[in-house]
Amino acid sequence: MMKKLLFNFQLALEGVAANRLRAFLTALGIVFGVAAVIAMLAIGTGAREAILAQMRLIGANNIVVTSLMEAAEGDDAAAAQSAGQEKNTKPWSPGLNLGDVRAIHAILPGVEAISPEVVLPTTVIRDGKIGKSRAVGVTNAFFELNNLNVERGKLFHDVHQEKGDPVCIIGQDIVRRYFSEGNPIGQRIKCGQTWLRIIGVLKERIAKKDQLENLGIRDYNQDIYVPLQTALIRFKDRSYAHSRNIGDNRGNSGNGGEENYHQLDRMVIRVAESDELLATSNVVARLLKRRHQTVIDYEMAVPEKMLEAQQQTQDTFNKVLAFIAGISLLVGGIGIMNIMLASVLERTKEIGTRRSLGATQQDIVQQFLLEAVFISLLGGITGILLGVGAAGFIGANYEIPTQVSAWSVILSFGVASVIGLVFGLFPARRAAKLDPIKALRSD
Repeated sequence: MMKKLLFNFQLALEGVAANRLRAFLTALGIVFGVAAVIAMLAIGTGAREAILAQMRLIGANNIVVTSLMEAAEGDDAAAAQSAGQEKNTKPWSPGLNLGDVRAIHAILPGVEAISPEVVLPTTVIRDGKIGKSRAVGVTNAFFELNNLNVERGKLFHDVHQEKGDPVCIIGQDIVRRYFSEGNPIGQRIKCGQTWLRIIGVLKERIAKKDQLENLGIRDYNQDIYVPLQTALIRFKDRSYAHSRNIGDNRGNSGNGGEENYHQLDRMVIRVAESDELLATSNVVARLLKRRHQTVIDYEMAVPEKMLEAQQQTQDTFNKVLAFIAGISLLVGGIGIMNIMLASVLERTKEIGTRRSLGATQQDIVQQFLLEAVFISLLGGITGILLGVGAAGFIGANYEIPTQVSAWSVILSFGVASVIGLVFGLFPARRAAKLDPIKALRSD
């Protein structure tokens, strides 16, 4: 049985070799169909991985609240003026502050953690080297919510937070710039007018610049992190500066501009259950609006939902492209069937000769079916190479993330095989059913 199958396979190869140009043209439909499938799946997989990488950067189930310098909403401002306030007076807002953090914790039990942040530009001095950086006041929740790990040293202790101790954790860019030789743990670095003792070094976060900009995330490798109370006590507490000028139109500066009166620059809120994310964000928005006297001086975002919407759009786009690629494969299969039917008509006498020499209908079916499968697999292999090359070219030249996965190659190869079987079966059965006597008499 196996010997007969190998013999029929040899005849199929000889038939393809005898008509190389026709076999190549027949396989073109499969080539472009398989290449299109692999390229489209590579684009889809690359986009999905890029979105997952962004999700890892922002963390899961997070609500991001950022401070802004904004005026009151139109309707509320008009109502306040009609109540007798002066025309040039704005409703007073305390700005984003630690009171907001405590209120959210107290009112919303579904909140798992909150990371308040204060970002203060500073001058860094170390062994005669001077540079610009940011001193970021945070709690340990900041590192957890942003998926940041300590490579050396340790995180802040509760005592550091309570007393505002002059300690810090630095990013890898700070290490490279100021501590190129030796271990920075235990050494001191000057930020502005404050000397800080280094207790930890963050593991490097690798991310593209445009990716960080799209998500509104700083490059965490370039910052110096201090306990939140250290930033407020030893650097600057903007809420204190603002409270002294409450009557001066929310702390306007002498040059006519408006000073930053927010105690916090940002806070990230993690919700325990993803199903409660949007509902919690709505409650937080109403809470902040009330606490800030209807002044919208903050901006809220739910990055995960934005990325999910982006992923759904990408998935829809990928499905459309995959459907188009599938049509190309279908057309390629129909092309194989048409060419094989034409081949049966051309080789009628050959079929009659084989039948007269003892070949069975099954032998004829195997010969033509193997021929169709071989052409299809040849097109599939060529299409895989072309598709992988196309995916690499797209990723390198058009800034579109692509990733060729093993399952996409296996799927394409399997589809090519099935197409050869399905569309080669009808011509093979038709060849097998030819009357041997009539076949021998044909010209």
